Amino acid sequence: MDKIKIILVPVDFSANSAKILKMAADLAKREDAKLHVIHVAERFDSYTGLSIPHISFDVLEKELQESSARKLDGFIDDSVDESIPHESTVLSGDAADEIVKFGEKIGSDLIVMGTHGYKGLEKVLLGSVAERVVSAAYSPVMTINPYRLK
Repeated sequence: MDKIKIILVPVDFSANSAKILKMAADLAKREDAKLHVIHVAERFDSYTGLSIPHISFDVLEKELQESSARKLDGFIDDSVDESIPHESTVLSGDAADEIVKFGEKIGSDLIVMGTHGYKGLEKVLLGSVAERVVSAAYSPVMTINPYRLK
């Protein structure tokens, strides 16, 4: 692999996600790389049978995007040294698909993301975003078990 220039880090605003972001920020600083932090908000219209009278999905999605962008900025401020070049983006859709597409779009050299460690039935029912990203990404993916971090 050539020099790492762009590191993509998907976050979900959890404490575990903050640990992963701090680790990725440290790596970005050591590699003199740019950090691109994204949050993927699930689309409301992906839920079948959800009926909210008098509110359009477009209005809800716009509010979710704006709210998520503010939250993402604060999340980054808490975890990333301001000397590290970084950008943030909020996307909507299926998390794994959006992470892979966005990584390819920005030409990420590495995707750093956490695993939740689901096993058995939980994994079958919930799936694994990290597993899907690893199998579809165009760049290397570093997965980290946040429960093993100090």
